[in-house]
Amino acid sequence: MARKPGPSVRLKLTFSYAGFLMLAGALLLSVVVVFLLRYVPDRVPMLGLPGDFRPSRNYPSRPDLWRAFAPRAAEAMGFLLVFGLVGGWILSGRMLAPLNQITRATRLAGDGSLSHRIALEGRTDEFRELADAFDTMLRRLEAQVAEQRRFAANASHELRTPLAVTQTLLEVAKGDPDRGDDELLERLQHVNTRAIDLTEALLLLTRTDQRAFAKQSVDLSLVAEEATETLLPLAERHGVTIETGGEVSALVGSHALLLQMTTNLLHNAIVHNLPEKGAVTVTTRPGRETVELTVENTGEPLTPQLVSTLVEPFQRGTARISSDHAGVGLGLAIVSSIVAAHDGTLTLAPREAGGLRVTVRLPTT
Repeated sequence: MARKPGPSVRLKLTFSYAGFLMLAGALLLSVVVVFLLRYVPDRVPMLGLPGDFRPSRNYPSRPDLWRAFAPRAAEAMGFLLVFGLVGGWILSGRMLAPLNQITRATRLAGDGSLSHRIALEGRTDEFRELADAFDTMLRRLEAQVAEQRRFAANASHELRTPLAVTQTLLEVAKGDPDRGDDELLERLQHVNTRAIDLTEALLLLTRTDQRAFAKQSVDLSLVAEEATETLLPLAERHGVTIETGGEVSALVGSHALLLQMTTNLLHNAIVHNLPEKGAVTVTTRPGRETVELTVENTGEPLTPQLVSTLVEPFQRGTARISSDHAGVGLGLAIVSSIVAAHDGTLTLAPREAGGLRVTVRLPTT
């Protein structure tokens, strides 16, 4: 919005300092004037030579004292005005120096330079708190922009893969007219299904980030049982046993999103498990202000460094893999987004015996 130019804050502070100093001087001179008018007699005997306290014959009147006092008062007020303007300009410049640093940093950030930091020195005051808060905001923005760029690059790569496979299949079919259509249609259907799953996962991730969902009363223990029943056939195919337990854990949230969260955790625990005789444990526990969902699975030993990257989009286990059951690489990223949308916390930790322990804590209200 276009605005008319106005005086700078430094100029306003300078005039304020000078005006306050002039006001203080005027009050002081007013006290002197009141003293002259009220307590000084009309005729005051003038003293003679130093040490001679005998009254002389000269008696200055009160108007004579006022005529002698007025020029000196005007000179004093003029001095205070000049002193106030110069001193106010210097003091306001020093006071506003940190604000100028913050303004420069804001302009650099507006131009796209998020790596710049104010790093204001000195003791803690209002300007220091503002600068520290701005630096914290810049760090978060820089991290979010970097994450969005990685996400966009990975999403583009994942979406390009099924399109490239589809194009290859069509070219091969075009070059070989005698090839049967059944095999081509089956492969195209598989590639298309994978592309649809990836698109729906991206839409779900966007929806949770925007918190565009309605809340209702949900029992997390029932949600865990529902997700277990849904994925039980998948667990049987992988030779994984699922054990569920826990108490009623009521909270306010989105049933659909919480079911998606639990399903993703269970799916991840099933497919990333031991080759045979794997196990998954799902427990829920209510608390005073939060409810807790824990999903543990057996599996290969994991390092803390690897575990810390699992919630990043398109990270699957130890590498970016692609198989029939690997999913689209957004399972734990969606879980993290759903937990954040419910103002909860997500904790991933490697198990000593191998595998992963995932703990979700959600507020009850």
